[in-house]
Amino acid sequence: MKNILEHIKTSKEKGQKLLAILLDPDKLLIENIEKTINKINRRKVDFIFVGGSTVSEGITELFVKKIKELTQIPIVLFPGDFEQITDNADALLFLSLLSGRNPEYLIGQQIKSVKKLQKSSLEIIPTGYILIDGGVETSVEKVSNTTPILQSNIEEITATAIAGEYLGKQLIYLEAGSGATVPTDAKIISSVANSIQVPLIVGGGIRTKKQLQITFENGADLVVIGTAFEENNSVLTSII
Repeated sequence: MKNILEHIKTSKEKGQKLLAILLDPDKLLIENIEKTINKINRRKVDFIFVGGSTVSEGITELFVKKIKELTQIPIVLFPGDFEQITDNADALLFLSLLSGRNPEYLIGQQIKSVKKLQKSSLEIIPTGYILIDGGVETSVEKVSNTTPILQSNIEEITATAIAGEYLGKQLIYLEAGSGATVPTDAKIISSVANSIQVPLIVGGGIRTKKQLQITFENGADLVVIGTAFEENNSVLTSII
């Protein structure tokens, strides 16, 4: 797939919902990748996201290379820092952590990535990343040293998403965080989806078919499943 952003936008226009599986190189051993990818290949998965908050330098490249050998599903980088960038993937979510006020994750990491990206063939997708309180302290919160927005503050979450669109972000990503015990509330998803024109990604805390359906029905264009799949590779059978 040559233009992933265009595919996401076209799917949104057609009302076609998309699903991504997030694989964290810190949590999935290289030797277990083949078994995992075989399970993903048997299900209707549109993208494989790769990334984590604390991945060691060089691991992501080896990880993505191995996945590429095993699947035709497009691989999208979802990096915790600039060192996780590898040209072996198909696209990169160029994230800006809009919910926090730490300049390192608003623009600092992005500047550090420029030298790599200038030489890269990756499709770079400007993405507004909004961390929502998922009931537990997440690794994103710890590493970025930022505070997630409370789910009760729908107005601030929605305003942040709109501001992201005004800034030129091509995607908005609502994230309850890895290991979230509480997924993003339907009212939040609906409010944001009805307030922006760009596609909406939602992830974090989605473990059941009902939660997936609610997330889609309230306006998510692309849902990301991470921890649930890490804990049980067979979860796709029950969710999809």
